[in-house]
Amino acid sequence: MSKKKTFSWQNILFVVFIAILIIPQTRKPIQVALNQLVVAVATPAPLEKEAQIQVTPFEYELITLDGFTRKAPIGKGRVTFISYWATWCPPCIAELPSIAALYTAYGNKVDFLLITDEDPAVVFAFLEKKSLNLPVVFPAMPTPDILRETSIPTNYIIDAEGRIIIKKQGPANWDSDQVHSTLDRLLTASQSENVTN
Repeated sequence: MSKKKTFSWQNILFVVFIAILIIPQTRKPIQVALNQLVVAVATPAPLEKEAQIQVTPFEYELITLDGFTRKAPIGKGRVTFISYWATWCPPCIAELPSIAALYTAYGNKVDFLLITDEDPAVVFAFLEKKSLNLPVVFPAMPTPDILRETSIPTNYIIDAEGRIIIKKQGPANWDSDQVHSTLDRLLTASQSENVTN
């Protein structure tokens, strides 16, 4: 006696889900949505004091979205937020709204550098489509070894003296209370340092 195979709803849903993940037009939105779940729970935290790496102060040579050359001082008196990202990267896309909110709150006090090596026209179209106002720049020099990673997104908060206070690979909620309090503390310390000098 042979058993007749029947398809259950679970089997059909599983096959549909796998098919959706294989189709490029639907795969990326699903990956972004899954990464948004990670962003909802992942809050970057400051590194322990002994794990904070000192960056030798330097000028990051960059090109702005409108084609101008810019030298951003790192570790030379201003707190800096650096994000290595790309428009095709689902974890990057998932965390960009939180970075945009952080930029709105701190953009006039902290240097924000959202670094990508993509075509500027692609980046501009992406920012327009997503209605994001972010200070995107393109590297005009090799990434310094101390900041080089092989995965994106990789984000850093570097204090005014050049110490890496937060390093986070993968998506995260950058508009969290913990990040705000960390930036407030760093800005207060930076202002105190400027007053005493």
